[in-house]
Amino acid sequence: MITISSQDFIDSIADSLQYISYTHPKDFIQAMTRAYEHEENQAAKDAMAQILINSRMAAMGQRPICQDTGIVTVFLRIGMDCRFDSDLSIQGLVDQGVRKAYLNTENPLRASVVADPAGKRINTKDNTPAVIYTELVQGNTVDIRIAAKGGGSENKSHFATLNPSDSIVDWIVRTVPTMGAGWCPPGILGIGIGGTVDKAMVLAKESLMEPVNIQELIEKGPQNSLEELRLEIYKEVNDLGIGAQGLGGLTTALDVKILDCPTHAASLPVAIIPNCAATRHIHFTLDGSGPAHFEPPQLEDWPKIKWEVGENVKRVQLDNISPAEIAAWQPGETLLLNGTILTGRDAAHRRIQTLLANKEALPDGVDFNGKFIYYVGPVDPIEGEAVGPAGPTTSTRMDQYTDMMLGETGLIGMIGKSERGDQTIDSIRRHGAVYLMAVGGAAYLVSKAIKKAKVVAFADLGMEAIYEFEVKDMPVTVAVDTRGESIHKTGPALWSQKIRDYRNRS
Repeated sequence: MITISSQDFIDSIADSLQYISYTHPKDFIQAMTRAYEHEENQAAKDAMAQILINSRMAAMGQRPICQDTGIVTVFLRIGMDCRFDSDLSIQGLVDQGVRKAYLNTENPLRASVVADPAGKRINTKDNTPAVIYTELVQGNTVDIRIAAKGGGSENKSHFATLNPSDSIVDWIVRTVPTMGAGWCPPGILGIGIGGTVDKAMVLAKESLMEPVNIQELIEKGPQNSLEELRLEIYKEVNDLGIGAQGLGGLTTALDVKILDCPTHAASLPVAIIPNCAATRHIHFTLDGSGPAHFEPPQLEDWPKIKWEVGENVKRVQLDNISPAEIAAWQPGETLLLNGTILTGRDAAHRRIQTLLANKEALPDGVDFNGKFIYYVGPVDPIEGEAVGPAGPTTSTRMDQYTDMMLGETGLIGMIGKSERGDQTIDSIRRHGAVYLMAVGGAAYLVSKAIKKAKVVAFADLGMEAIYEFEVKDMPVTVAVDTRGESIHKTGPALWSQKIRDYRNRS
C-alpha cells in the first residue's frame, strides 16, 4: 500500500494549474506553427502570429495565456493500492489545490466559477469547485490529467443522438459552422461516440487530453476505422474555410481527437467539444515519492516570428473620433487603437438594461456617448501592470443588448471576438456603428497595449465590472463596418470556395 501525501497532491494540483495558465503544450505550439507557416490568408496568418507571440510572452512572463483561466476539469485514475493521509474527500483535496492556484499572489488567475447558476450566479471567488471524474484502477499510483477549460469554447459544445445509419461526418460538417468563431479556432475538436448521452460528452472532453498528432497520422496512414474517421473529419472541417478566428483560411482544426464506447443497438450518441487557441492541459503521476515537477518552458520551443505593423495598418485616435472616419474603415482592415475605451460584459449589460428601463442614470464615470466598449473580463494585475491579461470575450453573448446600447447610450463601436448575429449586424448598420475584433487567445499581448485601467462602475461584479482603459496601439480587425458587411461571413465563404477550387484542380 502506497501513501499519497495530501500536501503533495494539493501542491501538484496547484502547481500544474499555475503552469498550464501560462504554458502551452509543446505539441500544440508545433501544430499552431505549422498552420501559421502554411496559411495563405494574411488576416488569419496575422491572428496566428499574435497567438504564438502571446504564447511565448506568457510563458516567459509567467502570466496567463488568456484572461479566461477556465473551469478546472480533472480526470483521476487512482490505484487501488493507494491511500491518502487525509480525511478530506477527493473533491476537497482537488479544490484545495485549485484554490491555492487561483489565489496565488504572484500570478493570480481569474475566478470565473459562479454558484447558484440558475439564480443569483454568485462568484465563488476562488474558481472552485472543480469538475472531477474518478476511476479506481489496479496499481499503486495516482494518474492525473488536468485541464482549465475556457467558457468561450466550452459554450460551443454540441451533442446529437443520431440514427445508427446516419453519417457522423455529415453531422459534424453541419455543426461546426454553427459554432461560429467563439471557440477561437484554430483549435482541436474532441469527439465522443457511443455509450450514453452523458458518456459521449465525457469521452469528447477526455479526448482533448491526448497529444496533437494528426500530421503523424497523415504520414503513416490510418490503422483502424477511428483513425480513418479522424482524417476524414479533419479534411472536411478544414475544407469549410472558417480559418483562424473565423476570418477565413486553410486551417480551422489543428487536430481531431476521438474516443468511443460500446452503445445501445438503437443509438448513436455523438458529442463534439472544441478546445480553443488557449489549449491548457497536462498529465502527471504521483507515486508517493513527492509532488509532481514541471519543467520550465524553453524559449526555443516557440518559432521566431514577429507581428509587425504593415502598410495596410491604420493607427487611429478614438477620443472625439468622427462618424466619417469610422465610415471609412473597411472589413478586414487592421487598426491600432489609441485613446479611452470602456469595458462591459454580460452582467454589466444586464444592470445597464435595468437602469435604462427604470429611467435611471448610469453610474458616474460611465458615459458611452461617442465611445467604444470592449467586451472583456481581465485578470487582476500584479505589480507593474495596469491590468492583467485582457483578451476579448465572445461578442455574440452581448447581441441581445446591442440595439439598446447603440440606440440609447450613444455608443458608436464595440470590440470583442467572434461573429455577430444577423439582427445585430443590421443594428450596427442602422446606427452607423462598427464592430472590431481582437484576437482571442492573445490576452497577455493585448494587455500590453492597456496603459491605464480603473474600475468606474459595478465593482462588486469583480472581473465583470466596468473599467475605463487607456490604450496605445491596441491591435484589432474591422469585423463589421458601418454598412453592415461582416468579415466573418465574407471570409469563410471566400476561402471555402478557394479550397474547393483547389481540390477540383487537383
